[in-house]
Amino acid sequence: MAPAMIPSLRARDYLSDVKPIWCPGCGHFGVLSALTKALAYLERPKHEIAVISGIGCSSRVPAYLDCYGFHGLHGRALPLATGLKAARPDLTVIATGGDGDGFSIGGNHFLHACRRDIDLCYIVMDNAVYGMTKGQASPTTPPDWTQSALTPHGTGIPAFRPAAIALASGASFIARGFSGDPHGLSELITRAILHPGFAFVHVLSPCRTYRPDDQSSWKQAVHPFGEHILSAAEAVAETAVDTKPGATPALHVQDDGLGLGILHEVARGPASTSATAGTSPDRQAALDAIEAELEA
Repeated sequence: MAPAMIPSLRARDYLSDVKPIWCPGCGHFGVLSALTKALAYLERPKHEIAVISGIGCSSRVPAYLDCYGFHGLHGRALPLATGLKAARPDLTVIATGGDGDGFSIGGNHFLHACRRDIDLCYIVMDNAVYGMTKGQASPTTPPDWTQSALTPHGTGIPAFRPAAIALASGASFIARGFSGDPHGLSELITRAILHPGFAFVHVLSPCRTYRPDDQSSWKQAVHPFGEHILSAAEAVAETAVDTKPGATPALHVQDDGLGLGILHEVARGPASTSATAGTSPDRQAALDAIEAELEA
C-alpha cells in the first residue's frame, strides 16, 4: 500500500475560525500573516505545532491559529514553552507575547530562556505600550513619551533594549522584523524556527490606538541592520552604561533599535542545552518512569 500523502497547506489553512479582535490597523495582523506564511513554507503539519502565549493583545495569537495552543499566565509563556519542548522535543514550539508580557513581568524568564538556549522560537510583538490595559508605558517605551496619564512627564527611564539583553544572556539567534513588512518578517520567522536553539524574533508592531504615530515613523525609520552605527555618546544615551572601547559587543554599537534582519546567529556547540539533546536513553527512561508514576 502506498504511504498516505499529507496535503500541502497554504498560509490560510493555519488560521482558525476565530476572528482577531485587534484594533483596525494593529501591527499584530501583519505578524499573524507572517507566521502563517512561515509555517506554510516549512510545511509543518498542524498537529506538530504548539503555540504558547502569556497575556496581552499579542498573546491572543494561539486562538487565531489552527494548531495546538496554550494561552497561559502573564509573563509565563517561556517556562510553559520550555517545559513543553523538554517533554516533547518532536514538536515545533513557538512562544508569542508582547513587550510588557515578555520584558517586564516575564523578564526573568526571558533572560534564562536565552541562557538555556533550548530549541524554540520566541516572537515578541513590541508596540512600546501596554495596549490591553489602556496605554501605559512599557519597558520599551521611550523615556520622553508623555501620552500616558500615569507618566505625563515621561518615565525618565532608559528603554529596555531586547536584542542587546538577549545577546548578553546567551541567545544563539536574534532577529528583528517590522509588522509592516510581513514578507520579510516571514523569512525571519522561518529562519528562527529552523534554528537549532533559542531563536528570539523582536518585531516592531505599532499600536494604532495608543501610539498612532509609530506606524508611519517606524516605517520611515527602519533600515537593514548594520547601516546605522551608534557613536559612543549615542550608546551611552541609549543604555546608560559605560561603553569603553573594546568592551561592547558589535551588536550593541550597531543597533539603534530599528535595524531589521538577523542581528546575531551562532552555531550551537555539542554541549549546549537543548531539548533535542535531552532525548538520551537515560533521560527518556526517567520521563517514562515519571509518566508511569502519574498514571498509577
